[in-house]
Amino acid sequence: MTSKLFSELGLSPALLKAIDRLGYEKAAPIQSEAIPLIMSGSDVVGQSQTGSGKTAAFGIPAVESVDPHLRAVQVIILCPTRELAVQVAEEIFKLSIFKSGVQAVPIYGGQSYDRQIRALKQGAQIVVGTPGRILDHIDRGTGIGAFPEGIFGPDQSWRDAPGVMDQAN
Repeated sequence: MTSKLFSELGLSPALLKAIDRLGYEKAAPIQSEAIPLIMSGSDVVGQSQTGSGKTAAFGIPAVESVDPHLRAVQVIILCPTRELAVQVAEEIFKLSIFKSGVQAVPIYGGQSYDRQIRALKQGAQIVVGTPGRILDHIDRGTGIGAFPEGIFGPDQSWRDAPGVMDQAN
């Protein structure tokens, strides 16, 4: 795998500005390979070491794919733990800072349903959460249901959540 400049990946000026603000200069190999494939609509399973840029490899296309005018869940990112969900959500917030109208919400157990439901009703387009809590929201009909863009998951968390995948299809 080779590295490319982020400017070579066909990203919007808003994303390039956020990436620059984060101090990223060159895309890591996992990002150079995964971002164009994900943005073209391909299903991708990537494997890379901790700290190699996997979150940005799926986070950048997730943010890029969101229609900021559509106030509904468009992307779900599954994480196996609440700690990882919070960490990934923070990265999504940083990546979307210059993409006006894009909202993300972390959803995981141990946090108030009211806060999560309020964020969904306000039109969060990106949900970052744990499989169990995502299933709870799907079952409750709180705004997570049909999502046109995709489901992403670091650390193969999607494999641990067949119920989410079944209800998402």
